[in-house]
Amino acid sequence: MLVENLYLRFYKIQIMIFDFLFPNRCLDCSQLIDKYELVCELCLDNIHFSDHRFVENNSLKEKTLLIFPVQNCFSLMMYEKESLSQRIIQQLKYNQREKIGKNIAGWTIEKLDFENEKPDLFVTVPLHPKKLKQRGYNQLHLFGNELSKHYQISINHNLLIRTKHSKAQAKKGQSDRLKTKNVYQLTEKVNDKHILLIDDVYTTGNTISNIAWEILRNSHNVKISILVMAMDV
Repeated sequence: MLVENLYLRFYKIQIMIFDFLFPNRCLDCSQLIDKYELVCELCLDNIHFSDHRFVENNSLKEKTLLIFPVQNCFSLMMYEKESLSQRIIQQLKYNQREKIGKNIAGWTIEKLDFENEKPDLFVTVPLHPKKLKQRGYNQLHLFGNELSKHYQISINHNLLIRTKHSKAQAKKGQSDRLKTKNVYQLTEKVNDKHILLIDDVYTTGNTISNIAWEILRNSHNVKISILVMAMDV
């Protein structure tokens, strides 16, 4: 017990030293902010949040209906080149800042109302094991877990596996993205469910479409909706 208490005190001291040497700063203006925040209150207004409602037609649903039969769609942010939303996603994915997923989940909870179209199951887009090992985490898991806890909806991170490793979608040209064949495989059937697919950025819709068709072809009486952190505009 004494050893555990000493370890805990030492750990807290380490955290305090780290916070002192590397204080948390706003991702946009670099102002000092609380260690749990991502941007300051003023810069929060610089994030281009969408005006989407989950149960209504919106720009994301219009795009998605062109490639597969989707039930509902919601994007939290609009993903524009050199925008604050782009920097937020890049920090989450490529700068070892997994906890940003919790911030994004908080913003999503403030804006997302399922109304009478509440899904039965949340499903996150998987990473290939090689990429997961390189990154150390799937950027969607903490985000999805926070939403699952709030909305009291089950989440499955293992319903699909990625069978082929390729470079990140953000690093591909549009033609390469469109050429990507289905590299996802369903691990179990999910009949009679309304599934919410969760991804970070919607660009061409190729990733989400491949996953949706994999589910639709191998399950019965399934509805699919999508939730993304941001959509490309």
